[in-house]
Order: sequence, then C-alpha cells, then structure tokens
Amino acid sequence: MSRVYNFSAGPAVLPEEVLKEAAEEMLDYKGTGMSVMEMSHRSKTYDAIIKEAEADLRDLMNIPDNYKVLFLQGGASQQFAMIPMNLMKNKKADYIVTGQWAKKAYQEACIYGQANKIASSEDKTFSYIPDCSDLPISEDADYVYICENNTIYGTKFKTLPNTKGKTLVADVSSCFLSEPVDVTKYGLIYGGVQKNIGPAGVVIVIIREDLITEDVLPGTPTMLRYKTHADNDSLYNTPPAYGIYICGKVFQWLKKKGGLAAMKEYNEKKAKILYDYLDESKLFHGTVRKEDRSLMNVPFVTGNEELDAKFVKEAKEAGFESLKGHRTVGGMRASIYNAMPIEGVEKLVEFMKKFEAENL
Repeated sequence: MSRVYNFSAGPAVLPEEVLKEAAEEMLDYKGTGMSVMEMSHRSKTYDAIIKEAEADLRDLMNIPDNYKVLFLQGGASQQFAMIPMNLMKNKKADYIVTGQWAKKAYQEACIYGQANKIASSEDKTFSYIPDCSDLPISEDADYVYICENNTIYGTKFKTLPNTKGKTLVADVSSCFLSEPVDVTKYGLIYGGVQKNIGPAGVVIVIIREDLITEDVLPGTPTMLRYKTHADNDSLYNTPPAYGIYICGKVFQWLKKKGGLAAMKEYNEKKAKILYDYLDESKLFHGTVRKEDRSLMNVPFVTGNEELDAKFVKEAKEAGFESLKGHRTVGGMRASIYNAMPIEGVEKLVEFMKKFEAENL
C-alpha cells in the first residue's frame, strides 16, 4: 500500500527515511541482537542514544550551556501544572491566551496561584495574535506564558512579547524545530514532540539552570520537580526510551537537511503555495489574520458546512488524510510540519483547485 499525505495535527507525519531506518533496526540495533524498545535504559548502548540525541538538539538549536535539556513524559499538558509548581515563587504569573492550549495552561495555573490573563484573542475565535509590545505585566510576576504556535487556530507569534524583564515561558509544541530560535530569550521553552519531532509520549523541556531549584510549591511530587530530572539526566525513572530514540533520528535528519535555517526556508516555501491559493480562491479562504499566519497549521473554510464535509470526504478518498478542522473552528486544517514533503502541499492545492471547479 502506498503512503497517504498525512495532514494530521498530531501525532503527525514523520520523515520517511527515519521510519525506514528505525524499521531496519527494529530487531537488531547495531549488533546488540535486540530492539531499542527492549533495551535497558541503564545500558551503555541506550546511554549513548540519549546523550547523542541531546547533543544533536543542542547543536540544532544552539542551546547555551546554562540550559538543561530534559526528556520527560506526560505531554505538554502535564507542563501546564509543572510550570507553576516549580516557577511560581511569588504565586503570581501572567498569561497571554491565544488559543485552547494557552487557555488550558492558564486555567491550570489558577489552581496554584494568581494567574493573570493579560492579553487574549478569544474575542475573534483566536484568529489573531494580540499586540504584546506594551502589556500590563505584573511587577511581581514569576513568569509570562505564551503558546507560540496555535495548532488549532493556525496563528503564530512572529515577535515575542515584551515581558519587561520577566522570565518568558513558551509552549512550542507545534512549531518545534521549524525555524531557528534564540533560546536565550526564554527561561523555559517546551513542547510535546508528536507534531514535529517524534512519536507521542515525549515532551522536551529546555530550562535555564537558575530556574531549577529545590524551592517548589509545597506538595509538588518528586516526579514533577525539574530538579529531579535535571539531576538525573532525564533518567530518574524509565524514560520514554523508544520515543527519544526516534527523536534523535529526526534531529540527525534535520542536521542533514541543513539545520533550522534551511528548514525555515523550506517551510515558508510550502506554506506560501497553500496560502497563495487560499488568497485567490473563490471557494476556500483562510481563517487567520495574514500577518499572524502559522507556517505549520493552516485552517481554511468554504463557509458552507456541508461543502466542507464533502471536501474532507473526497480528499480522504484521494489520499489526503486528516484534513478535518478542529470542532471549535470547523472547516479544514492542513498541518504541514517539517516532514510534510512539498509535493504533498502541491498535490493538495491541485486537488482543491479541481474541487473548486466542480463545486462553485
């Protein structure tokens, strides 16, 4: 069976060569006579896998030495609690709410202290990024929180907010490694890997060392303290070993592709093909303010629910998978992560043109 063009928002498309390589190593990893899936996380072989993955990620993102890289479990959603538990020293934090995941993070933070919603785009179904150049940042805020790319709504911060000297915390789950990033602008940057990097089950946290302390909120479980994992090089307990191994392969694939600058160029090229068509189409249109458009997630609609449903059905039959939009936006969404080949986007636009000609 041939592979489909998978536009899923996550778990999402992975590079074909990574999958093939993993398949070849499935029964015997480098002469060990076993799969990475069966291997002790305390073995020398696995230690080399996780160390190499971290080194490659540091190299790709230019991560400074005073930041720790943690491979954790619990997904991005567990970070919604872990962040306030570890960082809310003054029991106060400011949240910029630009989508469902930022909203959930904000609601979770309210359990642990005073979370202030200092900006939001909920008034227009999160279809834009609010102006964050001069926000009412709390004087004693422990951090300012954003979700940098909004998977559901297809928006992206092109300029980071002015945090007025406060620590910036960012969820980058759906734009992770899609472009170069200046890690020093963040105190903590994290993301679930199942959109752009690997299989579900791993969340990567990149955290500045001064934020890792014993001083956490009372009642914080041992497993939810960054210090626990930082002190043990992500091996305090059994990590999501196979997932990390696949992430490591994706890091190597990205390096072969020319790193994050090359990836950004490729992603811009892909997104332009789709956005240019949406801008000229008489049937389809995008739902996001142009200057805030994401390179990774592209929501679009016809304005007619029945026609949207017809398009999703016929697209699936033609080999375009998972184009149905999130229920809060409706319509369609094409997630075009790093591993989506450019021809996948070209073929989608071809199909959309054909559908438009038949249904206008």
